[in-house]
Amino acid sequence: MRLSSSAGRLFTAGVVCAALLGGGSGGAVAAAPAPAQRSAAAPVAPAGSYARLHTLADLAAQRLATADLVAAAKYGTDSPVDDPAREQQVLDDVARQARELGADPAATVRIFRDQIEANKVVQRALHRRWDADPSQAPTPEERPDLAEVREEINRVNEELVRGIADSPSARAAVSCRGLVTLGALHVRHERQLDLPHTVALERALRSVCAG
Repeated sequence: MRLSSSAGRLFTAGVVCAALLGGGSGGAVAAAPAPAQRSAAAPVAPAGSYARLHTLADLAAQRLATADLVAAAKYGTDSPVDDPAREQQVLDDVARQARELGADPAATVRIFRDQIEANKVVQRALHRRWDADPSQAPTPEERPDLAEVREEINRVNEELVRGIADSPSARAAVSCRGLVTLGALHVRHERQLDLPHTVALERALRSVCAG
């Protein structure tokens, strides 16, 4: 049921975004709002907005891919899924990077809180799967080095901070939510995401749009 709901929202948003990007034709011009109505509306997305928001969706998916490795590294150990100290370190680091780039640290931290929670959605789903079927669980010999995995996470984090810094106008535009959903739909198809990663991607992008 969750998959159908998510897929339905993505499809609907895709249709809406196609209309936004394609514009009207013929008699549709006569129905366009008057200039005074347009000035009262939320900011219009600048050219290139979809590309910037698609990049954010793809980087969020790249970050989610590391959740599989984190889950494997922690499974069968005393390392919990929730790690407040590590999470705070990540948030402090991205806030500092945002300030160095002249970006909004509060918005960056808000978006990264969602990245962290989305990562844990995948970890918990995998741990439940492995608990139910131990034959699928990674063996101690297959367990990744968590320190090495975190180096990859840090790399993706830096790219994501830059993507956030490069997209303030796109994230503030009225069309942001529709374009982000369309971007997530494309990323899901491009990366062939399964159900846990699709649900987690939706969670990761919750705060991308301002307001």
